[in-house]
Amino acid sequence: MSFVEFRDVRKIYQMGEVEVAAADGMTFTVEKGELAVVVGPSGAGKTTLLNMLGGMDTCTSGTIVLDGNNISEATQRDLTMYRRFDVGFVFQFYNLVPNLTALENVELAAQICKDPLPADEMLSQVGLADRAANFPSQLSGGEQQRVAIARALAKNPKILLCDEPTGALDYQTGKSILGLLQDTCRQTNKTVILVTHNLAFTEIADRVIRIREGKVAEITLNANPAPASILEW
Repeated sequence: MSFVEFRDVRKIYQMGEVEVAAADGMTFTVEKGELAVVVGPSGAGKTTLLNMLGGMDTCTSGTIVLDGNNISEATQRDLTMYRRFDVGFVFQFYNLVPNLTALENVELAAQICKDPLPADEMLSQVGLADRAANFPSQLSGGEQQRVAIARALAKNPKILLCDEPTGALDYQTGKSILGLLQDTCRQTNKTVILVTHNLAFTEIADRVIRIREGKVAEITLNANPAPASILEW
């Protein structure tokens, strides 16, 4: 069994009398320790996929499995525990608590988890040991995103889900964040799933999942993923 499995997953939204299929029979797998890039145009169903895998939304039908755990059959209580313990989230906007320092923001994650990693070590891992006492307003956008990644990693999650993590960043800072995610995947054997509309990001992936109109249009494996530092877009 693969680490992540989507089997014929559908998500139907009722818009008045009209049914809209945000996910229309998605089927794919991701192996443990892979960096998978989910790519597709706006409205293709990428964020719906991420929300269902992250336990923030439920599927209408089909099966979603993470590390042998069938989350598509989980209760709301089970999903709360799943989000708390198993999943690290990184979003386009950093969602840091403004009146807490960088270190305190990372420590937040440690307070809700079973087996957290040391907050100061996670800040050091993302290159911000010297910024631990700074508040978010004193950090650049790239630094705030690094704090958000450190916070996600401090949970010691089974999987890291990233929704357009470079969307609010400039080109060079975006490349450094991609490099950090790629290094995290390689060095810690964490499974990382990155959602984006940017086709250039597919070059750094072990697995590329192309989404179109709620369906998986194509899955590609990269034998030799490129380092993030050489990306151009």
